[in-house]
Amino acid sequence: MSLIVQKFGGSSVRDTEHLLRMAHIARERRAEGNDVVVVLSAQGDTTDTLLKKALELTPSPDGREMDALLASGEQVSAALGALALQTLGVDAVSLSAWQVPIETDGAHGDAQIEMIDTARIRRELDAGRVAVVTGFQGVDENGDVTTLGRGGSDTSAVALAAALRADELIIYTDVDGIFSSDPRVCPDAVRRERISYDDMLLLAQKGAQVLHDRSVALAQQSGVPVTVKSCEAGSRGSVVCERGDAAQVVGVTQKKSEASQLAAITAVGDALPSVERERAVVTALERGGVSVYAVAGGERFLSVYVLRADADRALRLAHSALIR
Repeated sequence: MSLIVQKFGGSSVRDTEHLLRMAHIARERRAEGNDVVVVLSAQGDTTDTLLKKALELTPSPDGREMDALLASGEQVSAALGALALQTLGVDAVSLSAWQVPIETDGAHGDAQIEMIDTARIRRELDAGRVAVVTGFQGVDENGDVTTLGRGGSDTSAVALAAALRADELIIYTDVDGIFSSDPRVCPDAVRRERISYDDMLLLAQKGAQVLHDRSVALAQQSGVPVTVKSCEAGSRGSVVCERGDAAQVVGVTQKKSEASQLAAITAVGDALPSVERERAVVTALERGGVSVYAVAGGERFLSVYVLRADADRALRLAHSALIR
């Protein structure tokens, strides 16, 4: 018997159909004889909707009350997730962060996990239940709800997997793993079977949105391999671990700044920075009618800056020039 942690993002539980699909996936692993812990994000655009409601009242809402408000989205998901599993005949229980508990510092909106008491989850697993845990949230020393910031549910899943010494951690997304670029923008993007923590962390910091950089850093620190895949049947996915597959350029990503008219197109890999590859990218962009405003390089990365309006086209051109 193995202990499996499965994390599902907001789009994967956005309605009844998707909740039931999640429940089928969890039930399948439970039927194999595994203990299963499910971590859920808030449904769809719930967090944005709740934030909008608060801003309708005040342009600078209190941090404690915002955390109490935003955390309700994950509580709804967890309860519905447990109900979906029960509908399929699987004994399940929802657990909010204070019930686990997941203890954090008191930094509302950007809290850090300090400790997870696994006793309650293990009791539920020993009783044959699937534990459905809220992502994105914790509780501070005063008993107040805190939230973990952007990508917080991924961080919750990694922290739980580490604390429980899980045999497997799977994070379900909208795409079939980690690609050399966003496959929705670059049709020729290549799926990576394995990618190193270092490369995934750098890609996340440079704009890749598959995993948040804090969750990757925590996975590396804890030595927790992370499988990233879609909910679709037959998804092969990718594994984030200590050593990735050999590739001189692992991926190309984009990052658009709200405070600037420019966007950064960044390539990551052991072969970077490289004068030869810089020339190849700049030439490809200029031939494609995209103006390059600046070039920057650092350890294992190369960035070119283009107008935000040209970002998608620049990403496709840079990817084609570097990924073969």
